Amino acid sequence: MSAGVLPRAAVLAVVVRGTEVLLVRRRNPPNAQTWGFPGGRIEPGEGLAAAALRELREETGVEADFLRAFDAADSVTHDADGRIAWHFVLVACLCRWRAGEPVAADDALAADWFPLAGLDRGPAPLIARVADLAREAAGLMDTAG
Repeated sequence: MSAGVLPRAAVLAVVVRGTEVLLVRRRNPPNAQTWGFPGGRIEPGEGLAAAALRELREETGVEADFLRAFDAADSVTHDADGRIAWHFVLVACLCRWRAGEPVAADDALAADWFPLAGLDRGPAPLIARVADLAREAAGLMDTAG
């Protein structure tokens, strides 16, 4: 265990629009230069819905409706000496696209819609579990009404 590194709560805004999912290329560590969902730290006093929609708006300009949290996972990154550098508890939030086309801003180098079919093959590099979470979210959209 690394002294001083505490788990931080964070959200992932998983936005499915038809047969596509919204992804961003991360600018900063952890996961710099990789593709994943818009998201980031939950601010003190901020709920899941507010955090997910804020991060989505800040990173892409896209507007959406929060439907529900649907998954959670740990993201632990180690430094070169094997010590914990980052530990995030990521809450995946299902969001329904309402308006806007993605424009990369804030912590995103790029932002775009990608087809759910073949997501395992691109874009690269893709953060672990992104394709699985995107498929799960698409299935939930079918029952979300």
